[in-house]
Amino acid sequence: MRVYVPATVRMLRQLVEDRQLQPLGGTGFALTPALREAYVSGDTEELEYAAMREAARASLRLIAGDLSGDEKAELRRVVVSADVADVTLRPDLDHAVVKISGPLEWKNLAAVHVDAAEAEDAVRAAAEVIDEADLGDPDAEFTLGEAEDHELAWYAPQEVPFLLELM
Repeated sequence: MRVYVPATVRMLRQLVEDRQLQPLGGTGFALTPALREAYVSGDTEELEYAAMREAARASLRLIAGDLSGDEKAELRRVVVSADVADVTLRPDLDHAVVKISGPLEWKNLAAVHVDAAEAEDAVRAAAEVIDEADLGDPDAEFTLGEAEDHELAWYAPQEVPFLLELM
């Protein structure tokens, strides 16, 4: 199953160094039967994109955690996509949520999705209000939407070390 794992630039650097990534809490997002049922229409590609966007939103929560302890946190959403055989569906958490039993191995990576530099201000603002947006604050939701208007760039796994050098 193709899974989309939320991450941060710091976690991405660790992935390159260790050649594996342990998803926080084992949490990932995927095109699950519950996600398919939640949408009236949409082909596989559109539904996988929806799962990836959920992972990108979860990346904002990770960035928010980094902001509280690190003034120099890197402000780009990161989503790691990989093919994983052993996942557990978690429709009790959300339609697209899956639990991954172990670390993502480098050899199973399909791609990495990362914000461009011009998204950083919007990402910072969204990370600062992500909790308020989750609680329904319309202003915070608008701020979140500004970050989500930035499309994540796609990178092949072999490009990631070079990307990190340029950041």
